[in-house]
Amino acid sequence: MQTTLETLGQLERRLNVAVPLEQIDGEVHKRLARLAKTVKIAGFRPGKVPLKMVAQQYGPQVRSDVISDTVQASLNDAIREQNLRVAGYPRIEPKEAAAGDQLEFSAIFEVYPEIKLGELSGVTIERPVSEVAPADVDRTIEILRQQNVRYEGVARPAAHGDRAVVDFTGTIAGVAFPGGQAKDFPIVIGEGRMLPEFETALTGMTAGQTKTFGLTFPADYHGKEVAGKAAEFTMTVQSVSEPKLPQVDSEFAVKFGIASGSVEELRAEIGANLTLELKRKIEGVLREQVLTALKSTSDLVVPRSLVELEAQRLLERAVADLQSRGVKAEDMQLSPDTFRPQAEERVTYGLIVNEITRVYQLAPKPEQVLALVREAAQAYEQPEAVVRWHYEKPGRLNEFEAQAVEQNVVDWALQRARVEDRPTSFATLMEPPAR
Repeated sequence: MQTTLETLGQLERRLNVAVPLEQIDGEVHKRLARLAKTVKIAGFRPGKVPLKMVAQQYGPQVRSDVISDTVQASLNDAIREQNLRVAGYPRIEPKEAAAGDQLEFSAIFEVYPEIKLGELSGVTIERPVSEVAPADVDRTIEILRQQNVRYEGVARPAAHGDRAVVDFTGTIAGVAFPGGQAKDFPIVIGEGRMLPEFETALTGMTAGQTKTFGLTFPADYHGKEVAGKAAEFTMTVQSVSEPKLPQVDSEFAVKFGIASGSVEELRAEIGANLTLELKRKIEGVLREQVLTALKSTSDLVVPRSLVELEAQRLLERAVADLQSRGVKAEDMQLSPDTFRPQAEERVTYGLIVNEITRVYQLAPKPEQVLALVREAAQAYEQPEAVVRWHYEKPGRLNEFEAQAVEQNVVDWALQRARVEDRPTSFATLMEPPAR
């Protein structure tokens, strides 16, 4: 086997490989001879089929298989010989052999970049400092009450917070349109799930009352066929109910898994869960700052092949998620381009984290991985069974090993950067980012 390596760009390489046809012919002959011992052809006993007949019937397929296997094996040998770290998958291009006794092909691929890690001493990381207060537990209990609200019918006009069951019909230029009609449709005034005109019209109405009102759909309305158009709705109220929140008592505590019915135990469990959420949130905030700092201070060229692979993976994951929600494939306006910026960022971070892990020997320790598995298992009724399940097959630990590596890198970075503690309330820290 002969090989030559060409540099096509910063990361792109072309590996030219030539393999003697004699080597291929020899392997074809070996495989046909093995096949002749087992192949069944009418008129011949097993193992007695003439090799020439086997070659006539199976020769082209066997030769194709041998060439495919030879190309792959030769490429792997050449990559090891040249000490190359290939990023992504090589593109194989056959070549017309200059000499008739050679099989020649080229493999075009990218190699992993050289990564120059930056200096973090000039970087400032803000570390949130927070704790769970009794008011945070109260707020969570109130959310649980709201999630378990029940409604009782009332004879008065509908007000903020009430639930009304209505029938409505909408028209545009006097013509009904798809999605503009409903019967026995519940609306909670103030919940914001309907357009504001609906809630405004509904406020003050009583059961049995009918009202006609107009509205203009927003230009960015999700229903493109009606976006920006003026419509008229006729709405009839079937019933009005007011909310009744459950009392925080022993029955409430039992409903949320406290067998003793103790409200104090419920509060303690909620506090423990919020503390765990807070810990993870702080870790996430630090992680994002560290990764951003590592990207801004490090120098590398990102392989396009890895970005394309990651973009395709993100696309497949998004499609699967949308399909699980009932979205049809023809309704999805997605392509790898949608995910390419995110993919490039993820690949960049991954390369930097892997390089730091390699250079500074930050591979996760078994006890780190076990601690993460145990922490995740606490969300289940039988934590130890969950831990055992994860350790039954090594692949089930991959996610936790990746978490441990990231945590090691974050800890490594925090030792080198300037870290400033920033007191923050639990509510502020946990609120979702503004869109």
